[in-house]
Amino acid sequence: MTLPAPSSPRSRPSASAESASAGIADIANWRAQFPALDQQVHGQPLVYLDNAASSLRCQASIDAELDYYRHGGANVHRGLHALSERGTAAFEGARAQVGRFLNAARPDEIVFVRGTTEAINLVARSFVRPRLGAGDEVLITTLEHHSNIVPWQLICADAGANLVVAPVSDRGELILEEFARLLGERTRIAAFGHVSNALGTVNPVAEMVALAHQRGVPVLIDGAQAAPHLEIDVQALGCDFYAFSGHKVFGPSGIGALYGRHQHLSAMPPWQGGGDMILSVSFEHTEYNVPPHRFEAGTPNVAGAIGLGAALAYLESLDREALRAHEHELLAAATAAVGEIPGVRLVGTAAEKVGALSLRMDGNPPIHPHDVGTILDREGIAVRAGHHCAQPLMARLGLPGTARASFAFYNTLDEVASLAAGLRQVRELFG
Repeated sequence: MTLPAPSSPRSRPSASAESASAGIADIANWRAQFPALDQQVHGQPLVYLDNAASSLRCQASIDAELDYYRHGGANVHRGLHALSERGTAAFEGARAQVGRFLNAARPDEIVFVRGTTEAINLVARSFVRPRLGAGDEVLITTLEHHSNIVPWQLICADAGANLVVAPVSDRGELILEEFARLLGERTRIAAFGHVSNALGTVNPVAEMVALAHQRGVPVLIDGAQAAPHLEIDVQALGCDFYAFSGHKVFGPSGIGALYGRHQHLSAMPPWQGGGDMILSVSFEHTEYNVPPHRFEAGTPNVAGAIGLGAALAYLESLDREALRAHEHELLAAATAAVGEIPGVRLVGTAAEKVGALSLRMDGNPPIHPHDVGTILDREGIAVRAGHHCAQPLMARLGLPGTARASFAFYNTLDEVASLAAGLRQVRELFG
């Protein structure tokens, strides 16, 4: 296929006057805090609609990391000199900020990890594997990201246990009655996403936690896609574990957080050995540190944690209700505009969604999502194309993949219009 030449440059996306959810000045101020937005791609102003994969970094997070490196960068914990003490205070301050963001009962319920994937692997290996035997079960859903599938497959294979999967409807909604039915005497944990990365479906997580706890089943929630969009209260949810990643919430890559109830973390063995997870070591015996340090072996990503804390502090400084209303308006406008394009089929039409719009472009033959993504990129529009690390979900829907536009609060209605115009160009190119 010969790619078309980029069209004439568009005007830079603005805080559209059509937005009813937030003022023009508000959106302009939000956008000003994300320096990556101020660039061109293939001669066009960037329209960044790949936020479900990684959000852009806010200036506060960038500045916090740079400040740590510029004024020391010393290692944390046990250091007696000023730079180490300063770094430790900032690192532990970031832990407290994460705890406030999730409304954890105490800061030591927050474990720093590389991201959601590592958090799930930690829980799988340290909490679930010791209590998992032959014939036991781990319950997940069809909506899961690979990161909430493969770790459970690994420990089930080790133990001779079974991975049980709750089904979804054609609309991409969990069938709650089936989830409840599959909770059984052999279920050792229920692990599910708060929001689907591929479809944007919001799961009824409070009901799911309640159903699991009625049967004595602990719960892990993958909150990677929820954290940028929804206010999270782990105490109100009642979950046992909650995980999210920094790069989804306008912070650094390679850092994330696991919330775990204190009684669970205190009873869990370490899953990695090394520095800082110990109290004392001899060749005969090692005494392990208390949580959360027990699970943070080695030199941590100090700058990443500090950057994450700064990103969350920035996010919490904003009117979260205004952000949610604006994002809802973006998704509704995109659903309407894209749905009007001939041959476009929306994938995932749950009643409650946030952040993501997945689609197929039908035809004879259908237009491959990779072609859609490539052509949109020539117009400066960044979307994701493929199976979105959710191959079992795509198989359930009978699709090899989709093109996915995903939104953050710094996106505008003008950018939604650019997306729709770009998709119409794809349609015209393929006839």
